[in-house]
Amino acid sequence: MHYEGMIIRPPSEANSILLQVTLGCSHNKCTFCGTYREKRFNIKKDDVIFSDIEFARAHCRRQSRLFLCDGDALILPMKRLVPILERIRNRLPWVERVGVYANTKSIRMKTDEELALLHNLGLKIAYMGLESGDNKVLEAIRKGADADKMIAMGKKLKKAGIKVSVTVLLGLGGRKGSLDHARETGRVLTAMDPDFVGALSLMLIPGTELHDQYVKGDFQLLGPDEMLTELGAMISATNLTDGLFHANHASNYLPIRAHLPRDKEKTLELISRALDGKVALKPEYMRAL
Repeated sequence: MHYEGMIIRPPSEANSILLQVTLGCSHNKCTFCGTYREKRFNIKKDDVIFSDIEFARAHCRRQSRLFLCDGDALILPMKRLVPILERIRNRLPWVERVGVYANTKSIRMKTDEELALLHNLGLKIAYMGLESGDNKVLEAIRKGADADKMIAMGKKLKKAGIKVSVTVLLGLGGRKGSLDHARETGRVLTAMDPDFVGALSLMLIPGTELHDQYVKGDFQLLGPDEMLTELGAMISATNLTDGLFHANHASNYLPIRAHLPRDKEKTLELISRALDGKVALKPEYMRAL
């Protein structure tokens, strides 16, 4: 495989074939993210991508899933993306699911019919970084979309038959905006009704604008109990039809895997017990991005 720079993929794609089709992120302006700061966005050449597919044909026959990297591969125009998915289907027929990161811009650029075509060609799941449902937070972090756009684009993916996995970021509203961030995020998740939700806990990265704000005292990072309180408020405000709510990322203090709505009350009780000191939290030195 021809990889350039750091490769990022969702935790659920740990055992997938990682096919890098773009370099960096087409947005690359979020104040909390330093992943692609030094990587200029670009689309890799077809001959390199197709060569990597041939490598996967020879060496990745045990992997039934494939993930298109980097930060927003759905931004590829249809004339580039369709042949890639067709080549995957023809040369890697054992691959059952293709996944991709997507943002509101890349989803908006595709028509309903085009998304349905991509689904029929194997694109079964898209990962969206909601981060927060609070418009004040979204504007502050320069996400590039408001809550209504997030909801609309999530629904657009689901209409095409593509499963939606949404990432939210605990602590992103700081201390003052914590509960607003939690409740508004729960409201937006309810409206989007994604298949999966992944809650990560904010860890500040030196060199990012949000870290600079923290150093200056303009942003206050939540402590473990505050993160848990926020998580409880978020889950309490989230009503999914049938979805999985994960908070078992390496950054989280308390691993949670809840099937909503079935496990909602049980999960809130677990959080309450943890806040009362009856359930041990992950020590700081074991947390990671």
